[in-house]
Amino acid sequence: MSEEIKSVQPPLKFIAPRFNRFFLQIVQWSLPILLRFRLRRWLPAKIIRVETENALELAKLYEQFQAGKVRFLMAFRHPEVDDPLSMLYLISRGVPKSARQHGIKLKEPVHSHFIYERGMTIWAGNWLGEFFSFLGGFPIRRGKRVDKTGLQTARELFLNSNIPISVAPEGATNGHSGKVSPLEPGVAQLGFWCVEDLQKANRSEEVFIVPITIQYSYPNPPWKKLDWLLSKLEAMSGLESAVDSSLKREEIYYQRILRLAEKILSEIEDFYQRFYHQTLVPIDLDSEAEANQIIIARLHRLQDIALRVSEQHFGLQPQGNFIDRCRRLEEAGWSYIYREDLPSLDTLTPLTRGLADWAATEAAKRLQHMRLVESFVAVTATYIKDKPTFERFAETTLLIYDMMSRLQDDTFPGRPNLGWRQSTVKVGTPISVTQYWQSYKQDRQSARKTVTELTQDLHKALQTMISNG
Repeated sequence: MSEEIKSVQPPLKFIAPRFNRFFLQIVQWSLPILLRFRLRRWLPAKIIRVETENALELAKLYEQFQAGKVRFLMAFRHPEVDDPLSMLYLISRGVPKSARQHGIKLKEPVHSHFIYERGMTIWAGNWLGEFFSFLGGFPIRRGKRVDKTGLQTARELFLNSNIPISVAPEGATNGHSGKVSPLEPGVAQLGFWCVEDLQKANRSEEVFIVPITIQYSYPNPPWKKLDWLLSKLEAMSGLESAVDSSLKREEIYYQRILRLAEKILSEIEDFYQRFYHQTLVPIDLDSEAEANQIIIARLHRLQDIALRVSEQHFGLQPQGNFIDRCRRLEEAGWSYIYREDLPSLDTLTPLTRGLADWAATEAAKRLQHMRLVESFVAVTATYIKDKPTFERFAETTLLIYDMMSRLQDDTFPGRPNLGWRQSTVKVGTPISVTQYWQSYKQDRQSARKTVTELTQDLHKALQTMISNG
């Protein structure tokens, strides 16, 4: 269950973007292959096609961008690790095709910078940072209070680069194609900084944020493979098969997932009570609460306990929602592992090095409590019940698989492929940040309020787009 941290590590360095057009062309040429085959556990697979909707809107913005009339940022949904390839398809295939069909002439490259979370290079390998750098990407430390280098890079590129920027405002995947997690305020703030910087430079471009959604579906839902995966998870949990054949198929799978969740919750609750001396606070629910409501209430209680176990180790007080607490814990853990307060590790005495290794190893272990919580921050009582589609059954089952894999195998094997999927990428109506400027610029309180308002409007736009999909 460890993150395979056995010793203290040098500080995490910023990986500057070094965009290379030739490298981009190679990746674009390889895109059909990358969409279809899983090269390693953390790379996408089994996407038979990508469909784009309203790409003309983006083509028009690129035309205006290249004419020096607008600056824009693409804020895309981030349900799965496959999303960057879906975005690459939209920008490299969908936008140029739509531009040609409508007589819009675009200059090369039609591409974008993008921001990624610094932790990706930790679990995937240092090579990924170089790969992203050549494609124009750069990292942000999402748990750091102020990542000055990352933010300054984003601000400079937004203002002056010859290509726009793409950002996932949720900050991490949530495993749900049909539910948008709370958004980070940084996207809205970047928009306002760009307006401010343009005015200081006496430039008149209008600034936009473009909402983009990505949803995955199975053209031929592989119910048999889902049955196989659920059976495997039931066996791993010590459950015997118990299927009521009189129920409809969707109801059968729903009951199996509830039963599996109840079993897992019971065992992990006992684990934290016995080995971490945690107390289960009684759940305050109506006596007529349904089984799914009770399970979600227990899940939230368990998430709070797991985070507290980790927070106690790092001397943190619980603050904010589960996502906020996960971010703070990640940064606290990294401060124990990737030591910025030490000189070169090679110059440390054996005593200092041994203690530093010990602290790093324990920090990595404690972060695993947070990782369990992180996988389930978007799970709700009604996600499946509101829309009992194969996709929602599959998403929930795969999240359970991820958690079970973390508990039993240090190598955290990749997800099983349930079948061929389709990715649908939809471009929404651009939101003019410039139109919010008069409210933003009044004073600090107004600025914070306007950032919140724009963030909420972006969230509403994204949720509406996927709800109508």
